[in-house]
Formats: sequence, C-alpha cells, structure tokens
Amino acid sequence: MKKVRKFENDVQLIKYEVLKGVAKLALEGTLEEKKDDIQYIIDPGPEPRTRCCIYKEREITKERVKLAMGGNKNNKNIIEVIDVACDECPIDRFFVTEACRGCLAHRCSEACPRGAIYHVAGRAYIDQDKCIECGKCKEACPYNAIADVMRPCSKACVPGAISMDENKKASIDEDKCIQCGACVIQCPFGAIMDKSFIVDVINLLKESENNEDIHVYAAIAPAISSQFTYAKIEQVVSGIKKLGFHDVVEVALGADMVSLHEAMEYAETVEEKKVVTTSCCPAFVSYIKKYYPELTDKISNTVSPMIATARLIKHIDPLARIVFVGPCIAKKAEAMEEELKDDIDYVLTFEELAALLDAAEIDLENCNDTELNNASYYGRIFARSGGVTEAVSHVINMNNMDIDFKPVHCDGLKECDKALKLTKFGRINGNFIEGMACKGGCISGPASLHHGPKDKAEVDKYGKLALEKNIDSSLRIFEVEDINLDRK
Repeated sequence: MKKVRKFENDVQLIKYEVLKGVAKLALEGTLEEKKDDIQYIIDPGPEPRTRCCIYKEREITKERVKLAMGGNKNNKNIIEVIDVACDECPIDRFFVTEACRGCLAHRCSEACPRGAIYHVAGRAYIDQDKCIECGKCKEACPYNAIADVMRPCSKACVPGAISMDENKKASIDEDKCIQCGACVIQCPFGAIMDKSFIVDVINLLKESENNEDIHVYAAIAPAISSQFTYAKIEQVVSGIKKLGFHDVVEVALGADMVSLHEAMEYAETVEEKKVVTTSCCPAFVSYIKKYYPELTDKISNTVSPMIATARLIKHIDPLARIVFVGPCIAKKAEAMEEELKDDIDYVLTFEELAALLDAAEIDLENCNDTELNNASYYGRIFARSGGVTEAVSHVINMNNMDIDFKPVHCDGLKECDKALKLTKFGRINGNFIEGMACKGGCISGPASLHHGPKDKAEVDKYGKLALEKNIDSSLRIFEVEDINLDRK
C-alpha cells in the first residue's frame, strides 16, 4: 500500500502538487508543451477545491506553475505575490466593533491624525478612505472597541517590507525585504510564494548523465534530519543519489569548518569590534545590512556553512556543480550574491526535494542505506537555535583560547532586532551574537516539511549519531587550511 504523504495544511499540499507536476514534466522533457495542462490535473473541476469557482482556481494554479518554473526573471526578489490569489484577507485593517460605548471623551477621534473617525448617534466609525492604519485610535480607546485585523503576511514581516497597493493587494518592497520567507509560510491562502529552481536542477542532472565533465553534488543541510521522518537519513541519501547526483555531502561538514574559522576570527577581532555577529543566516545578515548598516562591520567575515561546503567540494573535485538542499528561502538569494554566485549553482528546498523524489517515483522507505559523509555533533546541531554558539564555544574550549566569550543567541528575528538595538547603543550584555531569523533555527525554515518542538529533538538525536564527537576529528582528512572561508 502506497504511503500517503502528510502536509501541515492545504497551502503546502497544493504547492507540492504544483512542484511535483512541473518536475514530472521536466523529467519527461515535455514541460514547455504541457505546462498548461497542470492546472487541469490539479484542479479538474467542475467544483473548486478552495476558491469561488474552478476558473479562478485554475488561474491561480497557472501562476503557481510560473513560479515553480523560475518566476519573473526581471524581478530579482526570490519571493513574489500571486496577485490573483491575494483577495481573501480583510481589506480594512482597523474597524470599530460592537464594544464601542459611544463615550463622551471621543479619545479615538482625538487621537486620529487624519480625521478619519466620525461619530453617528455617539458611536464611532472609521472613514477607510482617510485611514492610514497608524493604530493610534486603537491605542486610545478605553474599551478596546477597535479591532486590528492586520493581514498575516504583514504581521509576520518584522522588517515591514509588506504593504498594500492601490488594489489592496500585498506588495513587497524589495529594498526592505530580507527574503526570510515568513510571509510565505504565514499567508493562509498561499498567495505569496518563492521562486523555484527545480527545473534548472533537473536540466543540470540530465546534462550530467552523458557528460563526464560534470559531477553534480547535493549538499544537504543538517535540518534534513527533522524532515523525512518516515525514512532513515541513510535512505534519504540513497534516494537523492537515485535522482542522478554524483554524491551527497552533508553541510554539517561546512558548519564544522565555519565553527573553527569563526572562533579564530572572533578571537582576533573581538577586542577591536567589541561585538561580533554570526554570518551563517543570510536573512539575519541582510537584516543588519538594511536596518542596522552602522553595525555591518560587526558581521563575521566567515562564509556560511553552505558556501564553505561548496568550496570544500570544489577544492576536492574541480568538475563539481553544487545544489544546496535545505529549509531556507533566503539561501536562494545568498547563492545569487555577486561574490558568492560561483560557489553554489542552485538551491532546492525540502519542499522541492520531496516533490522531485515523488515525481521521479523514488520511494525512500524502499531505498537501501547509503553512508553519509560524516560531520561532527557540533556541525549537525547548527540546524537549531543555539547550535552555532555551542559549536564556537566548543572550539574555544578545545583550543584553550584565553578569551572572554560572552554569547547572546537570538531565537527569531524579533530577538535579533532587540539584540541589535542594544548593540547599536552599546548596551548589549555580550560580545558574540548568534542570529537566527527563524524561531527555532533552520529547522523552522519556511520551506520545511514539518515544524514544531519535535524537530529540535530530531536534530540533537542526529547530532549524537555522529561518529566524530569533536570538530577537529571530523576535519582531519580534509585540507581545510587551503580553503578560503573569507566572505570578502
């Protein structure tokens, strides 16, 4: 009996169905001529699954297919809004509820800077044409009679990169967006989606089939341990290799390299910088650059584990092409950065990997075990919040470094913002900031198959399976001193 894949919600399920449909046609080599058929396969009708009518549902699926095939090439942002799907949220953010007592003080209208609140028979009303959604009326109301129904995407966006355009559709400000993907996972209608490179990866794998000069490697993030829970990690590795990858390497090896390099960099620069931040989370790094530019010099110059792993592989095999597989949307943006674009060829998310495996009809549960390149416990726990701090602390203790290591690890972007504010004003109680944009760390990345507290335990369990218990041991067979781990 074939296993039924379970998803957390229908948004994730529909995204999977689209990715799988695109991947299947790409594997067959018929994507261009049959791409318009996908909407009829996913939305056969005559009744719609979720929308008002089957025609609108198919139009939305058609737009999803475009994003699954790479999206708008002229838009450098990895995340795009599907306009036709963005129409179910309340248009007006603030409104007066039945709790309004028609008080004499009229504090709500007195607080409004635009005169948007008027009173009829004592009761307050909001003129939505004048309202600028500042929220001062809500703060002023003594009865909490004004409701705030902020859209989930806006509420999830800590940087405030999402606004509503003239048609009341969600709009992403590219200059403010840090590609964290919080809006993607929080939109209840799947109206915001990340571009996929699944077709590019399939084409690269096909090209490598009869070309001895191309070796395609899959570099898998340590967070994978909490994803395909119905199969062993060794079976997942076997399934990935069946897709046509030359080999599978765990990015935890790169994390071991980063821990070593970052600890050494910290020891050399902390006296001058006073505070050093981690650089493994691209969304966190982008947040600093865009919202705290005066702290840019505090960012570690060490590359992320993804880049470190890619450089290690290419150092060993000059014919290597690298596909990173992980839970992070921001990694897609990182791979496209000018100074890093030669390191990573493409990025796939766990959602996309699941769709690709199923499109190729690879059943992980029936795959034989394949040994995975072994990293240390510390490299593997990079996937969760606090893992980087533990790894760097391990290196400092292992090398008996005489430095005052005072870490502050931030779980989620809100905590990151608080720590950065304190750093800006010289009030941070620490000198090493671990920043993770996703609450819980990479295991809670927006493109994860599963989220929740169980994931942390899975990562720790995976870490304890490592044969190498310290970082020096895991790197002993590699010539890491010959690999440049500086970002600049």
